Amino acid sequence: MSEIKLPETIGDQILFNSSKFSEAVWLVSPETRQSINFREVNETISTIGQKLIETGIERGSSIAIAAPNSPASCLMFMAIVSSGFVAVPLNLVAGSAILAYTIEHSETKFIFVADDCRDLIASAVAQQNNSVKLIKLDPVRGPDLAALPVEINDLKLEDIKSKPNDIALLMYTSGTTGKPKGVMLSHANLLAAGRFISTGHEIDGNDSGLCVLPIYHINGMCVTVMGTIVSASTLVVPHKFSVNSFWKIIAKFKCSWFSAVPTQFSYILNYEETPEDISSLRFARSASAPLSPDIHKKFEKRFGIPIIETMGLTETGSQITTNPMPPGQRKIGSPGKAYGNQIMIGDDQFEALPAGETGEILVKGDNVMQGYFKQPEETHKTILGNGWLRTGDLGYLDADGYVFVSGRIKELIIKGGENIAPREIDEALLTHPGILEAAAFAVPCKDYGERVEACVCLKEKVSVELAELISHCESQIGKFKSPDNIHIVADLPKGPSGKVQRLKLFELIYDNQNKQ
Repeated sequence: MSEIKLPETIGDQILFNSSKFSEAVWLVSPETRQSINFREVNETISTIGQKLIETGIERGSSIAIAAPNSPASCLMFMAIVSSGFVAVPLNLVAGSAILAYTIEHSETKFIFVADDCRDLIASAVAQQNNSVKLIKLDPVRGPDLAALPVEINDLKLEDIKSKPNDIALLMYTSGTTGKPKGVMLSHANLLAAGRFISTGHEIDGNDSGLCVLPIYHINGMCVTVMGTIVSASTLVVPHKFSVNSFWKIIAKFKCSWFSAVPTQFSYILNYEETPEDISSLRFARSASAPLSPDIHKKFEKRFGIPIIETMGLTETGSQITTNPMPPGQRKIGSPGKAYGNQIMIGDDQFEALPAGETGEILVKGDNVMQGYFKQPEETHKTILGNGWLRTGDLGYLDADGYVFVSGRIKELIIKGGENIAPREIDEALLTHPGILEAAAFAVPCKDYGERVEACVCLKEKVSVELAELISHCESQIGKFKSPDNIHIVADLPKGPSGKVQRLKLFELIYDNQNKQ
């Protein structure tokens, strides 16, 4: 029996799904009850793609999307990449200055923009005196194609054939320092990323995923959008994540899985309302930041749903490791083993370290990016000559090949010459029953070089003495690693995925104190 040839581009994948699973539903909107099957997906993106080609802009040009999650946003992405262009999802929480930089740096030709963020995008465009054209993207009706200019009309969509290594997605990282970098992911990268999700989590056409993260973030885009398109399964796409409606949507639409970040798991766990019938739910997936073992255990105990902890990067189209699905062995505190990739722990010369020794986590695989857009030097620093990509994360492999992450290299606290991983402090604080979120950070110190401090958010209606929190932490990890000061804050600074931006904590506390 000959082996089935897998689609090599996203356009090929959509044609495949349309021919094999034409009536199977891909997208569902809980707000409008709109559902779109794969035949309709193909028809819709073909119509949009033809209009994009008729504008006459060069193949490979950047076209941006500025819109909250909706079926229309997903279809717009597919239409852009399937017609030979590069999609640039704009980070709606980045602020107008970063948006202005992203639009200018990406050389965006058009921006498809939803009404509720039009003012933000118009302000960003004006900052660069950019002539880029804004086109309305309605969450139900889709793009206003009549607003697109027409320069040529004799070139047909079927004449456009993308190659596997053509860039499809330009995703700007939400870095904590400096300007964001544009990560170039090809059709082959994105399809590999989607397949690593669907096969790694045993997702097939019977599954229905719930998208709870914005698709302008790599987790939302590659895990849920690409994961469901390559598996020809259903994706339920609410306008935004809400803990109030979370379980109701799962119950109503019989969702079998979702991918969330640790912050969301914390809020879901601490939401008092008992969920409705959620027997359809097979598993939950955690990514984008390490999940506290305490939250992990409490969530599984309360809801009876296994959490599959994973690890991923924008530069790899999300996932690089995952824990096995039940009944395989899941190790709490680890994002699992390499899946679809090779993982190596490297020393400062990028030579492999043995199991148990801590170094930088390196990855190699078909999902690794092509590089950073217009930044060859940064690309060279990140992708080594032998193909290994530097993640910037510290960790080690155990004897079974499971990865354990210590933290970001740039976030290490070096106190008196000793390396302290902030995550260890976070987890000690999170075992206190009154703490909802916690993040440790470094503060310059004349005696030790750096000292440890932390910010915490308390649960609702909870009051606790700071001395009690410090004492609790000391009982968990000892006095040397425990924070000298703990600051109670209303919220922690986060990126679009909900990941805490640890390097901003010093600025949050000490800049505010200086202003007072």
